[in-house]
Amino acid sequence: MSNTALLERPAVIAPVRLHAVPNTQIDAPAPAVDAPPARSPRGFALYVGIDELKAATNGVSLPLLVDALRRTLAELAPDAETHATVALAPQTAGGRDLDVVRLALHEPGAIARSKAEAEERTAQDGGGVTVDISRKRVLIDGESASFTYKEFELLQYLVLREGSTIERSELVSALWQTSDEEAPGERTIDVHVRRLRAKLGRYEDIVRTVRGVGYRFDRHADVAIRYGVGSPSPDRF
Repeated sequence: MSNTALLERPAVIAPVRLHAVPNTQIDAPAPAVDAPPARSPRGFALYVGIDELKAATNGVSLPLLVDALRRTLAELAPDAETHATVALAPQTAGGRDLDVVRLALHEPGAIARSKAEAEERTAQDGGGVTVDISRKRVLIDGESASFTYKEFELLQYLVLREGSTIERSELVSALWQTSDEEAPGERTIDVHVRRLRAKLGRYEDIVRTVRGVGYRFDRHADVAIRYGVGSPSPDRF
């Protein structure tokens, strides 16, 4: 059965004639502004998760599936270019077939997720500090630390400005509203930092005091920062 799509030819719009109007001043066109090149869809990637055994159970094979998809595409869009590649992965690879395929083909979103999951497993299995910006939490030696909202915001502010000394006044103005009755003074911010360090325990020195100025976050070998995954996923198709 043919799935050929029938598209109506768009109506032809007659050109518009411009008539000159006497004694009318026409402004010169504005100079062109450099703009980033426009981006538009140029194709798509379809990931198919199925191994040879499952394909055989369904009475087909991977080459047969590829050929069928190509013939369907040639019928629907004869001008389309195609390229097919088979994802090779160890038989012991766990997870959904589709996830294994995307990872084997180096799909950016799958790689980012795999890396994030590996970092989380490392943090849970081993020692050190993991500041998870995406989930608003801190893991210390694999255990979730009970940070208050403000304590996490304070640590996050320093982490996102790694290596830079942040003045006390900047911390107050950035993390507290001027109308906030609980807003600390520039000196009482030290109390908040002491509480933060107490919860960091033996890793308290990742938040360093710069005498007479403020505080700085220093990255250690046993500190991991997770910023979240921003790569788009093709699952929406």
